[in-house]
Amino acid sequence: MLKKSLLLATAALIATAAPALAKDLKSIGVTVGNLGNPFFVQIVKGAEAKAKELGGANVKVTAVSADYDLNKQSTQIDNFIASGVDMVLVNAADPEAIAPAMARLKAAGIIGVAVDVAAKGAAATVTTNNVEAGEKACQYIVNKLGGKGNVIIMNGPPVSAVVDRVNGCKSVLAKASGIKLLSDNQNAKGSREGGLEVMIGYLTAYDKVDAVFAINDPQAIGADLAAKQLKRTGIVITAVDGAPDIETALKQPGNLVEASSAQDPFAMAQKAVDIGYQLMQGKTIDKPVTLIPSDLITRENVGQYKGWTSK
Repeated sequence: MLKKSLLLATAALIATAAPALAKDLKSIGVTVGNLGNPFFVQIVKGAEAKAKELGGANVKVTAVSADYDLNKQSTQIDNFIASGVDMVLVNAADPEAIAPAMARLKAAGIIGVAVDVAAKGAAATVTTNNVEAGEKACQYIVNKLGGKGNVIIMNGPPVSAVVDRVNGCKSVLAKASGIKLLSDNQNAKGSREGGLEVMIGYLTAYDKVDAVFAINDPQAIGADLAAKQLKRTGIVITAVDGAPDIETALKQPGNLVEASSAQDPFAMAQKAVDIGYQLMQGKTIDKPVTLIPSDLITRENVGQYKGWTSK
């Protein structure tokens, strides 16, 4: 009888200690700013690679471009809910106004992870330390100009990553009394075309521009093209992303782009999916926000730069 009781007790103990059945990962939705930007393409690739690693080759990953349109993105999230995905990675068009859509995800029992930018109501956030990225890119400008000159901040879509980069840049420029900030409020829309258009406007309006901080690499490339069109030289351009195109630009003689604070969108998305999967299993995470450090890539060190993780 005693032996039987011991066996029953042992069985009960084993049952209590046994982990809950893991929830399978079958499908993920991804909504990003603009799939015309290589950065966001790599986010999708990173999400897909990690999803298949965790859930197998049959995991379905559906990626859509919100084009920085809140209403469009909200509809995309509703479509993901209707299709019954297990997780949604959200690159929010508006960090605050996206809250109702994030609440609908939560109510549907779907994990919503903010990636690259903040999203109010997200279960977790994975992003580059964008304040640091802006600081490093603009400290390069201050150092290159010897603390004196006319500088422009070429702004972009009003998402948290951009706001943080601009704030980081401003904090550095403000410490250099010889720096004059000509403009910081023009939205070049995060694109090469936007950078070209806005830079032409700047160079038409200002006779002397010593440096430009563009909030991402596509805008920086557009700014360089504009300067070439208007035959303007002697301008230092810095940015954020560390994209393949900027690697090429940094190696080109005569290109005005001199530095970019690097991100790793592929690795960022992998981390976001990994955290989302942990949350799906009922696990708790140490920190709701994961900040990934940024390294400044310049003409001097681009030869040692390993580039974005990609597959």
